[in-house]
Amino acid sequence: MDVTAIEPAIGGSRRERKKADKLQRIKDASLALFLTKGYDDATTREIAKIAGVALGTVFLYAENKRDLLFLIYNDELEHVLGQAEAAVQPSASFLSNMLSIATLHLTHYGRRPEISRYALREMYFYDKGVQSRRFHEIRSRLLQLIVGVIKQDLTRGHIKATHEAGLIGNMIFALFQVEIRRFLMDDKPDLDAAVRSFQSQIEVLLAGLSPTPDALAMGTSTRNKAKR
Repeated sequence: MDVTAIEPAIGGSRRERKKADKLQRIKDASLALFLTKGYDDATTREIAKIAGVALGTVFLYAENKRDLLFLIYNDELEHVLGQAEAAVQPSASFLSNMLSIATLHLTHYGRRPEISRYALREMYFYDKGVQSRRFHEIRSRLLQLIVGVIKQDLTRGHIKATHEAGLIGNMIFALFQVEIRRFLMDDKPDLDAAVRSFQSQIEVLLAGLSPTPDALAMGTSTRNKAKR
């Protein structure tokens, strides 16, 4: 056997391991500093020092401190989303599937609420950076998971709607985002209370408000504002 023929493969593998090790050290250092010093006071220079890498190496994986935060957050969020996708069962009820998705995510947010709060605050207008696209792809997958449950139950006839599944999914997604923020406002987030609250909102949505024509009527001033 020609030993030299396999050297590039071994070298490549070694390089990959070194890269993976550096990335993990950067993640660990970022998380440790965000938890002990706080996201706002932590600096990328300090993170590089703790990780034992050059500052330029940090910027290979993240463009700025916000990107470092989402480097950690995206990994965890993607893992939880995978669990939620696996938890959704065709044989389960609409409500049961929605609560499975919510419970898994809320449990995740509650494990390290400090990091979750930083991430939720920073995600507004987060459209630049190495980790930005990945973050938005994860959010899109969560929305599509919700929409998928809606379509499934519409097809089975377990729910009925005159509006398309995407619009209903956006509503539920928005309700869930509010619930997450409410959950994280407490110093000690209450998982059971948050799940019950979200369940109540889904039940209201499922029951509907049975509006009369008067409830749906729009006055002249309202129509004019809508046209502007």
